[in-house]
Amino acid sequence: MRWLVGWSSIAASFGTAGAVGGGDDGRTMHPVGSQLLWGDPDPLWAVGDWRPDEIRTVRVDTTEGAPTVRLAVLGCCGATDEQLRVGLLAARGGALRHLTAWTGSYTAVVQIGRRITVVGDLAGARPVFYTPWAGGTAYATAALPLADLIEAQLDIGHLAALLACPETPEALRDGTPYAGVKRIPPGHALILREGSREITGYEAVASLAVAAPELDPVSAVEGVRDALVEAVRARLLAPRHAPETLPPDPGPVPGMGPAERRAARGAPVPGIGADLSGGSASATLALLAAGLPGLPGTILGHGTGAGERLLAVTFNDLTTRAHEAELERARAIAANPRLHHVVVAAGEEALPYAELGAGALTDEPAPSLVLAERHRRRLSAGSADHFVGAGARQVLDAHPARLADLLMDRRRRHLLRPVAALAKAEGPSAHSLFVPLTVYRAARRLARTSYRTGLEAAAGRLPDANRLAPGLDTPADASLAALAWSRPGPAARWLTGEALAEVSVRLQEAAIRPSSVQRPGEARARAALARSAADHRVLEQAAEIRSQRLHAPFLDNQVVRAARALPESLRVQPGARAAILRRVLAGAGIHELPPGWGAPSQAGSTEVTRTGLRTALPELIALFDAPLLADAGLVEARVVRKALRAASEGEPLPLDGLADLASTELWLRRLVSRRGTCWTGTAAPRQRAVAGGVVPARRSLQG
Repeated sequence: MRWLVGWSSIAASFGTAGAVGGGDDGRTMHPVGSQLLWGDPDPLWAVGDWRPDEIRTVRVDTTEGAPTVRLAVLGCCGATDEQLRVGLLAARGGALRHLTAWTGSYTAVVQIGRRITVVGDLAGARPVFYTPWAGGTAYATAALPLADLIEAQLDIGHLAALLACPETPEALRDGTPYAGVKRIPPGHALILREGSREITGYEAVASLAVAAPELDPVSAVEGVRDALVEAVRARLLAPRHAPETLPPDPGPVPGMGPAERRAARGAPVPGIGADLSGGSASATLALLAAGLPGLPGTILGHGTGAGERLLAVTFNDLTTRAHEAELERARAIAANPRLHHVVVAAGEEALPYAELGAGALTDEPAPSLVLAERHRRRLSAGSADHFVGAGARQVLDAHPARLADLLMDRRRRHLLRPVAALAKAEGPSAHSLFVPLTVYRAARRLARTSYRTGLEAAAGRLPDANRLAPGLDTPADASLAALAWSRPGPAARWLTGEALAEVSVRLQEAAIRPSSVQRPGEARARAALARSAADHRVLEQAAEIRSQRLHAPFLDNQVVRAARALPESLRVQPGARAAILRRVLAGAGIHELPPGWGAPSQAGSTEVTRTGLRTALPELIALFDAPLLADAGLVEARVVRKALRAASEGEPLPLDGLADLASTELWLRRLVSRRGTCWTGTAAPRQRAVAGGVVPARRSLQG
């Protein structure tokens, strides 16, 4: 795991000079395995296995005695040194948005005298956390190091909100699973000055009353194309890195080639690679990375990478036949001579819930923890720099609540195709005849519901979430449920009444709290993107392969901005994401795509999840025999065990909710059993996060 950490305080020194060999004042402290980017009075460290080109610092020369002006950019950033210098000068004048306009995915930290500015991203894939400490404020891009720094206990209220309303920022607030450690919202920056702190947004928020002027569809799609191409280009132009030295190859193994032996030893393949699932998002990235003119991997390539082929990795689940159409599309795409195709076949050993006891501790809990082994097997066959299509659905697709935004703008005719598609998805039945009218009424109701009224209504319904009738939503039911300011998460039905009541109080308090209210569809879409980005971040940590970097261009700032400029009327149309990506590829000179390209890529996921649940049922029952979630008062163990058995036998229960519960319980156990701390030195904390290694007895969920 890689992160940066620093602090701002009133004190002029806290001993960082001693931490790097310049003396010792008796209060030396620094992160374990860190490199100091700059020292007192407001030090900054980079921690973990950062590559040399992933840490860039720029300093503007000033006259003697003038305030220090410098910038640190950590991550993949496509800006030149001159562009970084111009951005630093703009930030000195207060124009923070310039720091977020470069290609790539990165975190920017600016120091101007004693003023420190830390800029988060738009999606939430690179979050920023902070906590009061030592008369000032400490900040980091990971929450666990800050929790260690202040010896934090668990915030049970936040865990309850994360399970009850995972896509409702009003319930999650600015909290984290650690009491006292806060998170800045996506699209915001943290500004510190001698310990005092301010959180400010750098992105314009659309008015609730007047819609912003829209680009025409052609220009908007061209903007997405340009942003996506530049995002891929930034990764391809970055220096290449060979995997670190691993144990020697044991030699020929029956049934295993060199690639399989390398993957078994845990080493990625040198070079550039990409997922190729047969879906539109991963296929778009693979084709762009393999076919950009003038770059390695193309006929016009030049330099040391000339003639290099892109490694395309396809995961083949042998436990189901539901993905055969996707596999055929992947094979057809991989027929491109610029691609080297590798199919990773796996059976029961790669099902969801496999190898639950073998994972690493992540910064936070997320549903992807139960899928970590499945993804690790695919990624171990990938490259040192590997493209993934994470976030494409949330960035490009239209959230159902956007139908209400169209009604607010009096664009009723644009609702015809999406509601007709929902009726078609219901199949030929008497119920499907009423779907268009039902969806229209729900969208109109949301358009006429104020932010405060919507949250108060959601708070009133939440305590009854654990009495919901079991069953799986049809596409129309899911869309109707999404047409609200807030809705319970899939795990809410298994939470205790007290836990739901406390989260309900959070929503009621948020309803009366002043806030910059957005349009309902836009607000729900941004919350869904933040949830997806946070899950991807946890997956990166849980399925991490040493020396490998996962690149998710759809979560980059410039791609998110370009996608937000797409007209609502274009977004809500059936198959919009595939149509947009098809035009993106056409604009890049790629026209030949296999039949069925762009078809939904989630077929069979429920069947695979249920099979994994059935296979791992003994381990899951043991996990919830005496769960820490029950000690915290969030669930009743017997209720969860009963639900696990029922779901494994085929009862229509929301499997996503069970994955949320299992992931959170698994994360709690890993957190409690961890050893050591993130800090060292004479002034380092004597206890790690969750002091004493025990989940605190729950008296109240508030906090």
